[in-house]
Amino acid sequence: MAKGSLVGNIAQDLGLDIKRLKSGRARIFTEDSHSAPETVIAMFNVKDLDSGKNGQVKCTINQNSPFRIQSPSPNFYNLVTDGVLDREKVSEYNITITATDEGSPSFSANKTLSVKIADINDHAPIFEHEAYSAFIMENNSPSLSILSLKASDADLGPNARISYFIGDSDFKGSPVSSLVSINSESGVIYATKTFDYEQVKSFSINVKAQDGGSPPLSSNVTVNVFIQDQNDNAPQILYPVQSGGSLVAEIVPRSADVGYLVTKVVAIDVDSGQNAWLSYKLLKSTDRALFEIGAQNGEVRTIRQVTDKDAVKQKLTIVVEDNGQPSRSATVNVNVALADSFPEVLSEFGDFTQDKEYNDNLTFYLVLALAVVSFLFIVSIIAILSVKCYRWRRERMFCKSNGNLPVIPYYPPLYADVGGTGTLKHMYNYELCGTTDSRKSDLKFVRPCSQSVLSVDLSGTRTVPRQSKPMEDPIDCLEHPALTSVQSHELTACGALSARVGD
Repeated sequence: MAKGSLVGNIAQDLGLDIKRLKSGRARIFTEDSHSAPETVIAMFNVKDLDSGKNGQVKCTINQNSPFRIQSPSPNFYNLVTDGVLDREKVSEYNITITATDEGSPSFSANKTLSVKIADINDHAPIFEHEAYSAFIMENNSPSLSILSLKASDADLGPNARISYFIGDSDFKGSPVSSLVSINSESGVIYATKTFDYEQVKSFSINVKAQDGGSPPLSSNVTVNVFIQDQNDNAPQILYPVQSGGSLVAEIVPRSADVGYLVTKVVAIDVDSGQNAWLSYKLLKSTDRALFEIGAQNGEVRTIRQVTDKDAVKQKLTIVVEDNGQPSRSATVNVNVALADSFPEVLSEFGDFTQDKEYNDNLTFYLVLALAVVSFLFIVSIIAILSVKCYRWRRERMFCKSNGNLPVIPYYPPLYADVGGTGTLKHMYNYELCGTTDSRKSDLKFVRPCSQSVLSVDLSGTRTVPRQSKPMEDPIDCLEHPALTSVQSHELTACGALSARVGD
């Protein structure tokens, strides 16, 4: 008997003899869906209380089932397989066992067994397609989803749990895993880098789908990834060669006929498809009525006869444009000399280089002048703003003080504190003439003739320059000039105040 088979003794389970056995159902499981033939599924015992021929029992099952009954000993029977079981085809069988005695009349009883086939990991995952193709536009962003794969497994449970992996393979010396990655659960393939069509046009990867059985089964599929081109490259001019130091000119004789081939512009585009289709246009020309260019081949030809009135120096500007969306272009300058001899060409084109250097120097000086003017303008704006700010702050300070700005007294050098005691060392006389209006009072400092006199006029004069005058009598204060403008009714007192100030 195979490992894991369940053996059931029907008679013992039911506890009934065959005459009293009624139709019922029992459930038997097997874990091996691919059981070999003759594998015992169940064992059961049938009893008949009669004796002799009446007690002999014969068991049969329904037809069209991969099972049969064996009797290794009287009244004992085995239910064995008669073929290979496949759960994926039939997952459950209902087997009806009929027990019939040999009596006359015979008696029989039925019993139905439900046999469920357990799963084993006997099926590998299967992809929906034999091969896959994915297309991705170049200059893509990393982590872009490229393709989603799906595989199925006919098994159940862990045997049907599928994981996806990228096979070990190389592309140009690097592992394919550096280009793409795959979600092991969902099967979605992501780009891990930005692709450039000019470097990588296509590559292939092998994806493996593996189930969770033991041992695991797997299957592989090939995914072809194609990079699609974008118009990310401008045309490249191969001829005429543009060199910064030397001047190349095409010589056209003045006797050239109509359709004379002057030169041919050669250009390529590294893109592909319509992105590489090039067209040629004549953008500028010294004389548009003299030259034309083929739109497809880039050939520059004359469209009329050259005359003596045509300038020797002819300059053509040709634009080469591709057919991409959006289109990209490149320009090239073609110098043409209408001359019959080479010395004539040299004499006419000798000043081309000088003109180029002159234009370069002129551009430099123009830029320098613009920078200097801009700098001076900015400095002037800063200076004007600084002056306005200073005046605004001074006016604001004056307004806050209500016109009463502090006055710093002035002390002449002769009154300096030599001793450092903070007092004057000499005696000075002070005369004060006051009125009822203190703003019109007068204070006079009287000194000997050999010394200077400091007069302070409280009516508005802060300091008076020193002047030598003899000692005046205190009563002379009535004749002081400061009192001449004082009305008589405002003068109430005039006196002399003498004070001695010393150490």
